[in-house]
Amino acid sequence: MSAKELREKTPDQLREELAELKKAQFNLRFQQATGQLENAAQMRKARRDAARVLTVLNEKAAQAAGE
Repeated sequence: MSAKELREKTPDQLREELAELKKAQFNLRFQQATGQLENAAQMRKARRDAARVLTVLNEKAAQAAGE
């Protein structure tokens, strides 16, 4: 998921995407705690994707406030 793709989405779509990523993070943490996580890099990817979505949401909010 790239920032360019995220910038094309509406704020509502971004919030939905963030909720899905937070659920994925929770499930990955649960898998890690139970020893079922096969690819630890998935946790890093989910965390960074969530941060990317938050960054784009904040950019859109700043633009709306500036107008």
